[in-house]
Amino acid sequence: MNDFVTNIEYWHWWIVAIVCLSLEIFVPGAVFIWFSASAAAMGVILLLLPDLTWQWQIALFGFLSVLSIIGWRLYRQKVPVIDAHPTLNKRGEELIGRVFTLSEPIVNNYGKIHVDDTLWKVYGNDCDAGKKVKVTSLSGTILNIEHI
Repeated sequence: MNDFVTNIEYWHWWIVAIVCLSLEIFVPGAVFIWFSASAAAMGVILLLLPDLTWQWQIALFGFLSVLSIIGWRLYRQKVPVIDAHPTLNKRGEELIGRVFTLSEPIVNNYGKIHVDDTLWKVYGNDCDAGKKVKVTSLSGTILNIEHI
């Protein structure tokens, strides 16, 4: 057997951890971070238990890797990520609840409002231009409004 494989030391695992952490930068999916954490943990374990054979080290590394990935997924199911900006890149949804002035009259339930630099098509009851309206919901790219 190769002498290197039979004489794995704690710092070898820390190098593996650094390599896995480096791979995490280039590979999407957040998987190598858990291999990195497991390798770092193996370095600590081997520092505390220096007589651990290489077979046990590899088996324990595999077990820790699988355990860390499963643990992370279970944690994420119980504690989901709360988005600070849930309407980011959903411009129409950002407009719900806001009040605007009609740019064009609503005729046959359709009209337009001017929002910043964009003209939006609106759906609501017929009324004259210049009236204040509130956006209540969104249907595709058409804003549903109500008169104020």
